[in-house]
Amino acid sequence: AMGITHREGSFFRREFEKSGALEKVVFFLNLADDPTIERIMTPRCALTVAEYLAFEHDMQVLVVLTDMTNYCEALREISTAREEVPGRRGYPGYMYTDLSNIYERAGRVKGKVGSITQLIILTMPDDDITHPIPDLTGYITEGQIVLSRQLHRRGLFPPIDVLPCLSRLMNLGIGEGKTREDHRNVADQLYASYAQGRDLRRLVSIIGEEALGETDRKYLKFADSFEQRYLSQGDEDRDIEETMAVAWNLLSTLPADELKRVKKEHVDKYLVTDLETEAESETKTDSDEQTKGEDPQEETEDESSLEETADKDG
Repeated sequence: AMGITHREGSFFRREFEKSGALEKVVFFLNLADDPTIERIMTPRCALTVAEYLAFEHDMQVLVVLTDMTNYCEALREISTAREEVPGRRGYPGYMYTDLSNIYERAGRVKGKVGSITQLIILTMPDDDITHPIPDLTGYITEGQIVLSRQLHRRGLFPPIDVLPCLSRLMNLGIGEGKTREDHRNVADQLYASYAQGRDLRRLVSIIGEEALGETDRKYLKFADSFEQRYLSQGDEDRDIEETMAVAWNLLSTLPADELKRVKKEHVDKYLVTDLETEAESETKTDSDEQTKGEDPQEETEDESSLEETADKDG
């Protein structure tokens, strides 16, 4: 941890103790009032220990670096003190190289069992994803998850802003034989449909929802359902099959001719339409009515048999 407050440092310690993970944690803590040069050394010390545990003791090590924005601010402060020529927004021109030297110390070594995974956390100044710190970090790392203040204010957790997120390794780990054959196409369709719904929200704020057509209203409803049912998650253990089922259920609210990124055979196989749902409900209702209708008849036959037996005995 680099440049964090005392309250944040206490939070990390408390959470590690509460979860029982403190015995498995190596904690390098640089507070906001600690020396700037120490902030520059902190991630390198942490990664040196991680490499020792991973490649000498065959451990699977997770390195969490927070907050890299504070690290880059320290880098700019030292560069200014040394009177170096500044780059973008006053940051040193070698910041890309400096960050890559840290981020690229993740992965595996041939012949070794252990591995190092980095989880890099940074704050985007002014929520600007084009700022040099998130911009350069995005170039180097294999993916990014962007959190949204707006979604957080609306009570959605985790407040992930899907549209600017990306993964450069996703295509290597999905598809037939890995997850499911429709995974890539469904992900693309969800992304495109959600983007359409987000655009319509901005339009509604100008012209009102009454001016939208029926299809546009369905996209608007889809965006709300996507955030509430797909993004927002409680303490649930949902596997990939259940997640794909939720995705297809959401896509079923859109017209079938709007699902242009999904193959027809996948639509025929996985999409549950309203007509199919109604047919299942009607079949169940008819079956229940038939069962109810048969019961009185059986009771009548039983009563008749008892009466005949009584007459014979008499």
